[in-house]
Amino acid sequence: MNQKPTLLVLAAGMGSRYGGNKQIDGFGPNGETILEYSIFDAIRAGFGKVVFIVREEILEVAQEKFLPKLQGKIEVDWVIQSLDSFVPADLKQADRVKPFGTAHAVLCAKDVIHEPFAVINADDFYGKEAFEVLGTFLSRKVKSDLHAMVGYAIQNVLSENGTVSRGVCETNEKGQLIGMTERTSIGREGERILSRGEDEVLEIAEGTPVSMNFWGFHQDVFADIQRMWEDFLPANRQNLKSEFYIPTVANNLIQERKAAFEILPGGKTWFGVTYTEDKPVVIEALRKLHDSGEYPESLWS
Repeated sequence: MNQKPTLLVLAAGMGSRYGGNKQIDGFGPNGETILEYSIFDAIRAGFGKVVFIVREEILEVAQEKFLPKLQGKIEVDWVIQSLDSFVPADLKQADRVKPFGTAHAVLCAKDVIHEPFAVINADDFYGKEAFEVLGTFLSRKVKSDLHAMVGYAIQNVLSENGTVSRGVCETNEKGQLIGMTERTSIGREGERILSRGEDEVLEIAEGTPVSMNFWGFHQDVFADIQRMWEDFLPANRQNLKSEFYIPTVANNLIQERKAAFEILPGGKTWFGVTYTEDKPVVIEALRKLHDSGEYPESLWS
């Protein structure tokens, strides 16, 4: 019997570069958030529950925005990511302001997810095909040592309004992930795609798969994440800006030979709002998808 997977939404980020709370900003023709399209696509791909990871201060606003639309359509749960979550008293950082990162956010959902699950960013549009391929993977292939990531070609996930950071993937002959490196300051310069971060200039080939933080996990991964988190905390006690990322978890599992990651080929359409100037581009792209019939006139009526 197929088990319905859960969608875990990372919505606790601050959106500092964008200059506002883009998780609850309207982009669709009826003021829909980008996240509503992801949830709509997840529902039609067979997901049975959505779990929102939020900060305490945006919980009420997020519930007011999403609950009326989702009632009766999918099961909904809420989890708070705070600076105290899964942090023992003797390891708390009194002066810390920055959240602990994406893998810490996933760990915060440990007690409410008991089935295979996908992880997405709240402010990225991933496309219908991505949810279909990952939904199928999570419903059928529920081996505890096999996870997945939807891959996107580097040239399809750049911004015209500035440089971006992306997790650039290395793959083996089976098309599985063998490692990922976070590259920064990536942009197109003429015919080339260059990363100018980390005091080096690196050319990235067209077609190179990158991570847009769309992951699929067996629920047993929570034990591995907690184990790595318990190593991360004391090692980074003096670093108030340290973050615990999902790609770190993936790289560790691969290096430890504890799990493999399939790179799924569903990443055809992506857009997001890194910069305020990206907003009109996203609004126009969503309008075209409605006009083409990809989405109904109103998502929830």
